[in-house]
Amino acid sequence: MEIYRIGIDVGGTHTDAVILDASNNVIAEAKEPTTADTSTGIFNALKKVVSNSNVDKSQIKYAMLGTTHCTNAIVERKRLNKVASIRIGAPATLAIKPLVGVPEDLKNIIGKHLYIVEGGHEFDGREITPLNEDKIRSICSELNGEVDSIAVVSVFSPISKAHEERVSEIIQEELGPDIAISLSSEIGNVGLIERENATILNAAIVDVAKITAQSFVDALENEGIHATVFFGQNDGTLMSVEYTVKYPILTIACGPTNSIRGASYLSKKADALVIDVGGTTTDIGVLANGFPRQSSLAVDVGGVRTNFRMPDILSMGLGGGTIVKLHDNGGFTIGPESVGHRLYKEGLAFGGNTLTTTDVIIALGKAVIGNPDFVAHLDQSLLEKIYAEMTFMVEESIDKMKTSADDMPVVLVGGGSILFPSALKGASEVIKPANFGVANAIGSAISQVSAQVEKIFKMDDLGREQTLDLAKSIAFDEAVKAGADKEKLNVVDIQEVPLAYMAGNATKVRVKVAGDLI
Repeated sequence: MEIYRIGIDVGGTHTDAVILDASNNVIAEAKEPTTADTSTGIFNALKKVVSNSNVDKSQIKYAMLGTTHCTNAIVERKRLNKVASIRIGAPATLAIKPLVGVPEDLKNIIGKHLYIVEGGHEFDGREITPLNEDKIRSICSELNGEVDSIAVVSVFSPISKAHEERVSEIIQEELGPDIAISLSSEIGNVGLIERENATILNAAIVDVAKITAQSFVDALENEGIHATVFFGQNDGTLMSVEYTVKYPILTIACGPTNSIRGASYLSKKADALVIDVGGTTTDIGVLANGFPRQSSLAVDVGGVRTNFRMPDILSMGLGGGTIVKLHDNGGFTIGPESVGHRLYKEGLAFGGNTLTTTDVIIALGKAVIGNPDFVAHLDQSLLEKIYAEMTFMVEESIDKMKTSADDMPVVLVGGGSILFPSALKGASEVIKPANFGVANAIGSAISQVSAQVEKIFKMDDLGREQTLDLAKSIAFDEAVKAGADKEKLNVVDIQEVPLAYMAGNATKVRVKVAGDLI
């Protein structure tokens, strides 16, 4: 029996869907406008792609979703959990309060229950002071009925998570097993404030993830599809529903990474620059060994500085719906405003009144869509200047993302990639593969399951080889929890960074593993 899988990716302008067979061939694709509630757009794309495919619904066994639900909840400050945060770090961390630097409007929502209690560890794993368990029980008594999600953050918990785990046990004893608990040692890296912010955000979007997951399952059931559901995460791989609900923060920025993975699959390139052109933005990422290059910098999410893993993505306000403003002096401005999914109503070539980048390429004869007669009156020499500036903008971004002066292969994907020419400065070749318009949905559908572990180890305790084996084992276990087949897991990347300022030959080890679905 043939087995099929559905991949859906929610973008700012369009929601794309594909159905792939067991050999990852595209059987059907669909593109629907993204709706304000995102869920309706998902339902529409799902219904359309199933109708287009004519496959037996009983043979669709997997469904993958890359969604912006959690990102939108943080950015819009809506649908967030009632959250409490317990920092284990008094008296060492009393000088800096939780949520420092977080925008006031968000702090007013997620900053109502903030606590700092005695406990925590030093950078070498030694206990700073014993955990104040009585205080934790007292806090639980205060929070009973007031919150439904708790973030637990301890000083240097990526090195020793003993206090976080003990606090989690006490919370469950006092408040029951149903309360959502987010532990910072499982989410962020070393760096207290950014890790704390990421953990509190994670705790705040647990219900959004639960509702999104259930809505997707219900949508599939309504179509008569009984499939195992996975969600895209921001390293270009998948995670199970259970893992998603526990770590919803990992879905943030999964859209660009789905496009990068899809571009890799379609172009057969493992190392390249990927330019994903949507209706609102152009996102540029780097393929390294088939996976998105990770950012080494702290990243802002909805105005909150965090340090959990994120893809290294450069976004610019240039897409198919980007508005081009003409000035009286003969000059022009490109973006960053966009008509987004309203392009087919508001763009000049579609009978609207707004000049967009898509209208520019239609008027220049570089694309056959819309009605060229509606843009025939535009000044051709001015359009050439606008097109040259659009091309320069993307070429400049290519230079910013490269790590050397050498030209690199460039893969163009996304519905808006028709904006750019087949030759770009800085590119050794420009590849626009088949099905480029739905590369993000394909990336979601073909993705593997992965896990990444980043911890500080004392090499003197076990020796280098055994330490690395331990790190790999932890990563393998995490990948299995996320839904991977243990027999098909491979190590994708290992990094070792010696920490000269710490005793015991301390080394920060990062291990990433990936493998097929179970």
